[in-house]
Amino acid sequence: MYFNQIAVPGLGCLSYVIGCPRAKAMAVVDPKRDVQDYLAIAREEGMRITHVINTHVHADHVSGDQELRLATGADIYIHESAPVEYKHKDLKEGDVFELGAARIEVLHTPGHTPNAVSLLVTDKARSEEPEMLLTGDLLFVGDIGRPDLPGAEILDEQVENLYNSLYVKLADYPDHLEVFPAHGEGSLCGRGMSAKKSSTLGYERRANPMLRFDTFEAFKKEVMSAFPVRPKSFSHIIRTNLEGAATLDACPMDKSLTPKQFEEMVADGAVIIDARDSAAFGGFHIPGSINIGFEKQLANWVGMVVDPKSELLLVVDDREDYDRMVTELHRIGYDLIFGYLSGGIMAWLMSGRAVDQLEQISPHQLAARLEKSGLRVIDVRTPAEWEASRIKWAEHLPLSEILADHFPKADKDEELVLQCGSGYRSNIAASILRQAGYKRVKSLAGGVFAWSNAGFPLVST
Repeated sequence: MYFNQIAVPGLGCLSYVIGCPRAKAMAVVDPKRDVQDYLAIAREEGMRITHVINTHVHADHVSGDQELRLATGADIYIHESAPVEYKHKDLKEGDVFELGAARIEVLHTPGHTPNAVSLLVTDKARSEEPEMLLTGDLLFVGDIGRPDLPGAEILDEQVENLYNSLYVKLADYPDHLEVFPAHGEGSLCGRGMSAKKSSTLGYERRANPMLRFDTFEAFKKEVMSAFPVRPKSFSHIIRTNLEGAATLDACPMDKSLTPKQFEEMVADGAVIIDARDSAAFGGFHIPGSINIGFEKQLANWVGMVVDPKSELLLVVDDREDYDRMVTELHRIGYDLIFGYLSGGIMAWLMSGRAVDQLEQISPHQLAARLEKSGLRVIDVRTPAEWEASRIKWAEHLPLSEILADHFPKADKDEELVLQCGSGYRSNIAASILRQAGYKRVKSLAGGVFAWSNAGFPLVST
């Protein structure tokens, strides 16, 4: 049996290839939208992609199922209860696929979504006993799937389904069964996933706090206590995956835009994402730009900040960064990408067009100012980060609140210093406040990390 796990950095998505070179057949489970990796494996291992299996209707990334069907002619499979609108074949409890030495059995495991399945995998060349369980978004390493995404009207039912799938259905399987989830660290489909990409059922029973409750009531209380933020992109992605995503050849052509072309599109309502680092953005940027720099969770942040139906223009350092960002945005359903500024910000500046700046204040500069005046410092980190440690003079306004248009109670001319962990989120927040008319917004360069490393104290609750 051939088995391979494919990881998507940043989004935390994990997909799988299961097959048999001798039988020349393979299945792809939960494919990412850019499918070159799967096609390369099929070519190199001498297999043909015959099955594309979705463990559920995903909310955090656009499936590559349509791309793979176009490229290979493979059938797409999803649970019979999933209300998808594209051509597919139904999965139901107990279905078995035989791909040479690989056997795949379907378990209906609702909870994250009503249509979720897990896949019990046996390598018949080694044993007739199942070797691993692909759990989709039911069970992660260190956490479980969130049940709230399908909607508040079925949340109670989803929580009960989640409990039954985890505590009742999986109880029939042995501790040594390997667990391979559809997500890992970085995903917003759970709360506390481990960086480890696989586990065993026995270890999760011992170490995963969500599998250690004595009663359903205690389990439900913890599940309902808090849900991760739901990005703007999730509803769009769900709808895209229900309809079947457009293949990437239908997306706008890549364009290298002159400053004049770029300016005309901005005037027509296009949104500018400036993907440079915070210092470069702070020095010069196009007025109205949103700074979402390259980092390991870029796609998640774009999903929280930008409407997925927006027409997008990108400011990047080079064509390689543009290509990389387009791939990441396509993975989460942002298809209306109309190009990038040829020559970067210097081309815009040298054309004589207006630029804006976002002042970056250093920890030493901030400390000196705080000794002399009551400068307002606004911490945009999460409540958990705020409770753990913070700058003594700061007030708390999480970025999630700013994204919901809950802005600081301040005069638009008041000087404000925004601060996060490293400067990344404070630049996003500052970009939004500048668009909202706050004229004297600054960002603490390096955030709390730089402040602490400079020897300045932090306090905790």
